[in-house]
Amino acid sequence: MSDLLATSADTWQDHRIEQPLLPPQLSRPVQGGPVSARIGGLRERHRIRRQRAERVYAESRSPARGWPVADDRAVVRFVGRLIRERRRIFAALVLLNALAACAALAVPRLLGNLIDRVAAPGVASGIGELALVITAVVAAQAAFTFAGQLTSTVFGQNLLASMREYVVDRILRLPLSRVEGGSTGDLVTRVTRDVGTMSRAIQFGLPMAVITLLTVVLSVGAMLLNSVLLAVPSLLVIAGSVVQVRRYLRRAAVCYIAEGATYSRINTTLTETVEGARTVEALGLAERRVRGGEDDVAVSAQAERYGMTLRNLLFAVIDVAFNLPRVITVLVGAWGYWHGHVTLGQITAAVLYVESLSGPLDRLVGEVDRLQVGAASTARLLGIATVPPDREPGEALPSGPELVGENLRFAYRPGHDVLHGVDFRPRVGERLAVVGPSGSGKSTLGRLLAGINGPRTGSARIGGVDLIRLPLENLRDEVALVTQEHHVFVGSVRDNIVLGREGADDQAVWKALAAVGSADWVRRLPDGLDTEVGSGNTPLTPAQAQQVAMARLVIADPHTLVLDEATSLIDPRTARTLEGSVHALLEGRTVVAIAHRLHTAHDADRIAVVVDGRIVELGTHDELVARGGEYAALWRAWTS
Repeated sequence: MSDLLATSADTWQDHRIEQPLLPPQLSRPVQGGPVSARIGGLRERHRIRRQRAERVYAESRSPARGWPVADDRAVVRFVGRLIRERRRIFAALVLLNALAACAALAVPRLLGNLIDRVAAPGVASGIGELALVITAVVAAQAAFTFAGQLTSTVFGQNLLASMREYVVDRILRLPLSRVEGGSTGDLVTRVTRDVGTMSRAIQFGLPMAVITLLTVVLSVGAMLLNSVLLAVPSLLVIAGSVVQVRRYLRRAAVCYIAEGATYSRINTTLTETVEGARTVEALGLAERRVRGGEDDVAVSAQAERYGMTLRNLLFAVIDVAFNLPRVITVLVGAWGYWHGHVTLGQITAAVLYVESLSGPLDRLVGEVDRLQVGAASTARLLGIATVPPDREPGEALPSGPELVGENLRFAYRPGHDVLHGVDFRPRVGERLAVVGPSGSGKSTLGRLLAGINGPRTGSARIGGVDLIRLPLENLRDEVALVTQEHHVFVGSVRDNIVLGREGADDQAVWKALAAVGSADWVRRLPDGLDTEVGSGNTPLTPAQAQQVAMARLVIADPHTLVLDEATSLIDPRTARTLEGSVHALLEGRTVVAIAHRLHTAHDADRIAVVVDGRIVELGTHDELVARGGEYAALWRAWTS
């Protein structure tokens, strides 16, 4: 727990903002004083929030630690590729919604013609036929709208499914060493909040943006066809608002990326506090952790306020741009009608077009804003895909089961080696225990021998092939690592075990369970192998969960095992029972056992003693005890 606290404290400092988002004198609302002073204070607050958001944005784009964020071009290329793969349904979506928009835009023009016929001198003719045409157009619009909405829903759901599969695939391809060293809170935020935000943008925002953009473009065309005189003044006002929209979108991208980064900080602090709750309670750190969480929330709130200010400024301009054209159209129409340039029907159609244009424009701005949020989340998700792999698999396959480590050096930080030129060569079929004081490098050695990390210098090979040059699917057929942590996935007992080798039948599953001594308690479960376990289902004890993990290992059937004290988190009596039950599993395999409990080392064929990143002793239990060196001291301390 002390190690966890130290790690949490280091991570907390890494995620700290050196100064508050706003200085103390600007952290409170501006009240009282002259209007000019209050406006100046608001401007200063907005400027400082923008600077802080830009700094958080820059840090999140290429963080010194944590997960990167992809650039805008990568997002555009990614979404463009997804659309190209579905170009047929996308073309159908565009066509159907264009037809629906055309039908909707024909109605004001037909109504204008109807008014002109009624207002013309003499007896109006063709009124009934024109009314039937309008009715048919409205019915066609309803049909095209229904078909377009259905197509857009199918398109959005299909796109959403592909993006989710892509995200899951990329997360599972992340280097394990990077996952363990990165920010858990940031990764959790990306696969929860960012996936949800991206989902909404893709499922609803993208199709609706396409539909509303089509409607706006066609509406502008219809306005110009109806009357250039009535259309141009209104379009000039609307075009003026585009400048503010572009300005908003440029700054909103920074804002949304910064907001996502602050959410990651909140989750990081919360995750660390929950994982280290016992340590926090034991050392009386609750107030400090709560205060740290409050600071993170305050930073996030300031980023949210900056975004809200941008949106409020945008909406003020949009409201003017939407309402002013109505007045301009009526005034210009009255002047044009007085001078004989336009008819009452044209004025009516122009007013209806302006009225109908405000809705799509409003929706378009909203959907573009939603797409901006989705693009920011997509950039954060694609940033995971930019993490470089930690290995380049080759084509060579092992020629045998011999595990060899030569001149192994490894550093978690540059210039601070944890292992110092370790040579390690277990015999085939041997059980070799690795012991030593805490922090001596035992687990690091195990990770190198299991191919989790690559050495800084030297090589770890299996059958003459570097472990980091083996594809993962081949690597786990050769060497498997079993750690102190065990995980039960949501699903049946069978599902949890056949993860080791898909396609294994029930007979193989029962054989694996029998090998680890767990067949009896599995038969007593309500549904046997079909019993649902994992979060929210039938609970398993720590020993049972570890037995499931061991059975999964039997199914995988690697010839070399690296056991990082797989029973150290279980009580000693249960651990001894479990170790006895898996004895059959270890027969005929090469086993490297990282031993924290020395009775595990006592049962091994040979023992390697690691001190300060070096192997200082190697031999059997009796030989090392008789030698009176490091192992003998550890054994005396253990047995005393």
